[in-house]
Amino acid sequence: MTGRQTRNLILFFIIAFGFTWAFWVPLALADHGYLRLPVSLHTYLTDRNPGAWGPLVAAIIVAFIGSGRRGVLALLSRMVKVRFGAIWYGVAFLLYPAIIGLSGWIAVLRGADLPQSEAFANPITIPIAFVWIFFLGGPLQEEAGWRGTATDTIQDTRIGALGGSIFVGIIWGLWHLPLFFTPRDDIYYNQPIWGLVGSTILLAILLTWVYNNTGKSLFAVMIMHASYNWSNYLFPTLQDDLGGQTYFILMIAVVLAVVWKFGPAHLSRKF
Repeated sequence: MTGRQTRNLILFFIIAFGFTWAFWVPLALADHGYLRLPVSLHTYLTDRNPGAWGPLVAAIIVAFIGSGRRGVLALLSRMVKVRFGAIWYGVAFLLYPAIIGLSGWIAVLRGADLPQSEAFANPITIPIAFVWIFFLGGPLQEEAGWRGTATDTIQDTRIGALGGSIFVGIIWGLWHLPLFFTPRDDIYYNQPIWGLVGSTILLAILLTWVYNNTGKSLFAVMIMHASYNWSNYLFPTLQDDLGGQTYFILMIAVVLAVVWKFGPAHLSRKF
């Protein structure tokens, strides 16, 4: 990694965290009584907080600094790169529903008392939820940053794709830290943060795997990221400790299989 790449990577992290935490931290402080916000601002930050857009904003700025308008267009073109193997569409869309759904089923067999799925109780919401998650639930806001900028830069160093994914997975998890201090219904933020960080590390490895095997298509990993969040809407697996334990066991098994088959250097046979 050149000095210029290092500077751009550091700049990306500073902007991503700075933009996001500028919106998330005040809300967390206000919710704990350490800061008084106007009611209208508090309502806005609670209902329509723009903090999640930090990684995309940072990715666009760094792309412009690095290569100007051409760099931004190259980044955006990867976000709409829809031409890649059909098998990878299947992996991106179906892998996480399979893992999380199977984890829930195994957990029930082990004695877990999982709540009823809200999604299957209202099936009309299932496709709507996927579209909403894709555009507003994380993938569009984050993948150009975590995969398209950070992982893209780090995986070309000596630590390779696996090491780069683990590093980005840790940073990605810690980026969510302020959300653990605001009242939320999301299961991710009502557990210890190490659970989320462990999950983002495993997710990052599998996302890099798909990213590298689809010619660095950000559209592919946006689908996969959306599928992960959507799967947790479909299956309440993580709402029980047995479900969470089973999920981690299956995720680790899948990650180990991917690393063994595709190699840690690139997580792909195309290089």
